[in-house]
Amino acid sequence: MFDPGTLPRVFAVPPGTDFPKALVDGLRRRSSGPPEALARVQLVVNTRRMARRVRHLFDQGPPCLLPRLSLVTDLAESVDLAQIPPAIPSLRRRLELTQLISKLLEQQPDLAARSSLFDLSDSLAALIDEMQGEGVSPDAIRQLDVSDMSGHWARAQAFIGIADHFTDSGAEAMDAQARQRRVVENLITRWQVAPPQHPVILAGSTGSRGTTLMLMRAVAQLPQGALVLPGYDFDQPDDVWNGLDDALTSEDHPQYRFRKLMRELDLSPDQIVPWTDDQAPSPARNRLVSLALRPAPITDAWMTEGPLLTDLGDATKDLTLVEAQSPRAEALAIALRLRQAAETGQTAALITPDRMLTRQVSAALDRWNIMPDDSAGLPLQLSLPGRFLRHVAALFARRLDGEALLTLLKHPLCHDGGERGEHLLHTRDLELDLRRHGPPFPDQDTLTAFAIRKDVPEAWVNWVITHFCDQQITGERPLTEWVERLRHLSEALSAGGSDEAGTLWDKNAGQKAQAVLASLQDEALHGGPMTAHDFADLLGALLAGEEVRDRDAPHPHIMIWGTLEARVQGADLLILGGLNEGSWPEAPTPDPWLNRRMRDNAGLLLPERRIGLSAHDFQQAIGAPEVWLTRATRSDDAETVPSRWLNRLTNLLHGLPGQGGRDALSDMRARGQQWLSWSETLEHAPRLEPAHRPSPRPPVAARPRRLTVTEIKRLIRDPYAIYAKHVLRLKPLDPMVQAPDALLRGIVIHEILEHFIKDSVLDSALLTRENFLKRAHSLLEDHVAWPTARKLWLARLERIADDFLNAEITRRGDGGPVAFEAAMKLVLTPLDFTIAGRADRIDRNSWGSLRIIDYKTGAPPTESQQAKFDKQLLIEAAIAEQGGIDGLDPMTVAEAVFIGMGGTYKEVAAPLVKEPTDKVLAELKELISSYLEPDQGFSSRRMLHKDTDFSDYDHLARFGEWDRTAETLPEDLT
Repeated sequence: MFDPGTLPRVFAVPPGTDFPKALVDGLRRRSSGPPEALARVQLVVNTRRMARRVRHLFDQGPPCLLPRLSLVTDLAESVDLAQIPPAIPSLRRRLELTQLISKLLEQQPDLAARSSLFDLSDSLAALIDEMQGEGVSPDAIRQLDVSDMSGHWARAQAFIGIADHFTDSGAEAMDAQARQRRVVENLITRWQVAPPQHPVILAGSTGSRGTTLMLMRAVAQLPQGALVLPGYDFDQPDDVWNGLDDALTSEDHPQYRFRKLMRELDLSPDQIVPWTDDQAPSPARNRLVSLALRPAPITDAWMTEGPLLTDLGDATKDLTLVEAQSPRAEALAIALRLRQAAETGQTAALITPDRMLTRQVSAALDRWNIMPDDSAGLPLQLSLPGRFLRHVAALFARRLDGEALLTLLKHPLCHDGGERGEHLLHTRDLELDLRRHGPPFPDQDTLTAFAIRKDVPEAWVNWVITHFCDQQITGERPLTEWVERLRHLSEALSAGGSDEAGTLWDKNAGQKAQAVLASLQDEALHGGPMTAHDFADLLGALLAGEEVRDRDAPHPHIMIWGTLEARVQGADLLILGGLNEGSWPEAPTPDPWLNRRMRDNAGLLLPERRIGLSAHDFQQAIGAPEVWLTRATRSDDAETVPSRWLNRLTNLLHGLPGQGGRDALSDMRARGQQWLSWSETLEHAPRLEPAHRPSPRPPVAARPRRLTVTEIKRLIRDPYAIYAKHVLRLKPLDPMVQAPDALLRGIVIHEILEHFIKDSVLDSALLTRENFLKRAHSLLEDHVAWPTARKLWLARLERIADDFLNAEITRRGDGGPVAFEAAMKLVLTPLDFTIAGRADRIDRNSWGSLRIIDYKTGAPPTESQQAKFDKQLLIEAAIAEQGGIDGLDPMTVAEAVFIGMGGTYKEVAAPLVKEPTDKVLAELKELISSYLEPDQGFSSRRMLHKDTDFSDYDHLARFGEWDRTAETLPEDLT
């Protein structure tokens, strides 16, 4: 196939060319001998995607014998190398590293947070893989000079010493990278003794990893060996190639890896020849991009070489630049172009590492029922089985609360057998019961009580109790036990109460999740003991590392690719999306073990390696026949920075006005703006008039005839809330996630005071600080499920206990309590309207008059507020004097007082002198009668204390479309 020669054979394909297609075309043209000549060729490619594409291209014809196709990572499958044992699973190594790092964090907690345990184990495993792949020994790490660096790097360097154990563990326990390097070394040794005489071609690799570079060097020197490089810049001058020798300054250049290969093979740039005679889709564009991507130190070449670019119009005629105002606008413009491609039969692909952008584009395409073929799929942790397993694992780590219980009960994979409908019905009843009655942490007793109240089947409730209650486990357990518990409980929850297995392990996602659990179970002996939290974190990390594709019939011509897929695929239109710094290229991953200088001194890869690979991907993709370059000029919260490559390209064009560069750039932007305008038109919505401030006037017969004392304040401040509650009969749904809020605190404090005062009435010797705090502690334990809230509220009571007791002793000197939670009711004549309520406490003084007391856990209302709005005590005093309190005759009210039990103890008396009871009753009747008039509307937010105050019915009144300055719009209802 190749003529004999003394130089290593290195061929290349220019950027923009469909590499697999060019590779196959070149093979066909060079195999001019008998039909079996092509079958003697050993073709080695670097990815399975490449192998599939090459095989697919051969299958398209004409018929021929296929070459022997293999992967770089599968070279050990040959008979001569079969003595090398298989690599140990990567999960086993990860579990072993996790144990070691866990011990490190226990000894040095300042090194990192415990939550970063698995991230650290991943990064250390990657470092060990890199050391093995690059042939760097632990001695090279130990010999690094860290004397002038921070103590962190010294500690990290010492801890990397555990790599000795893994890199020198012998042939029976080699990692995948160590085994691959051993395979390549053995293969090279064998070739030195008996080099193969048949053609051996290694295609598609850039030699970015040490082991691969070593193999490429060996293949290129075989008698019939050859390399075929993708995306080689034939337009780059020799002086630029020679300036790419320093990794610290050139690692991020797209052609750096090829320069490194040239040095290894002692080749000059002109000795790398084209694989085929076919031209790139746009040679003029390749020349433009080559100049734009010159290394930063020599961009002064733009001044001398830029004027030589005389074909900028031809280079940019198929380039479109979309600079959208937001990520949403960018996604919609891309979706419109993909839709056009689908209608015209054009093959189009979006290439971006930004997964948020791909999700937005997919959502936009959904309006036209176009489902793109997304190569990345869905992260397994976000699939139905992935979410289900993570929720189940969380049961072991924390106390069962209502949210966790209902999240699992409602999950599509929970109890998904034949009685799924009845299960959901019972779950709905349980949710409403938990919202209304609680408790925040359901247990066996509360679930049993629920079953009795709602007449729920005993079998279903017992199933819930058995599988959800008492699952929290403290302390450490072996990983084998955690995996077994997770599998058993997950399958039981999926099956429900039936004997049949659920659908947890069905479909692609279920099978992938089952495989993850199976591999974890196989390697669990190497994981050691861990806590429930650590196990949940480990499971989440393992699921996050897998992806699953479970799509139905995606569109055959619309694809979404990552940069890896784009290297081996071809399309008529390529859309390079998300071209912003931090997205493309992505920011280098932080390395907690070695800094940049230490990596270079040790012979490891620099962080800029990934940027260089991304730059190479960009240079290849932008050379395609038709290309879109898109970015959002602003993210959700800040201005964005354009990708360095896009920035260089636009700057170069802008600096070449004499060659038409500015006109070309303007045309690129104009084409993009046209699509942005269309997307804005698509998103345009007619303006809707904002809602008016409501003031409904329902029929008098439908208006309430009974209110509580505390609702009078709401009638004054927000009449619309009274209308919504009593006329529409709407009640706010209680929150699912219960919290120790002000309402619960008020209830508990009231009960503490009531029990304490009742006890001390019978025995005044109990009126002590010790008994008060003892009673508070007991009731807080009974009613407050949150330990932190219990301690905080008890501390507040301790702070005000002395003031409260001193005031209580003073009150006892002038009478004492005669009623607690006393019911009261008064019918207003002739309105036929009832005012009802309940007084926290009523005392009788030494003169036979009453003292009404109301406890407040917040700030008590001032006298001025009571006179105008908060008339609770004033109305209760009027009812008492009218004989409306159960069990008490009409009596004079000498005093009514709010007792504040908040951060400080405070008493605020009602202004009974300024607001006598007859005046209060008259004003109350006037207020009620006005709202019984047909022309009186229930206005929203009539007199709220602050604009920031909220009502449970603000959303119903569409507050926000109007504000307090808006006039009300009365509306008669029938």
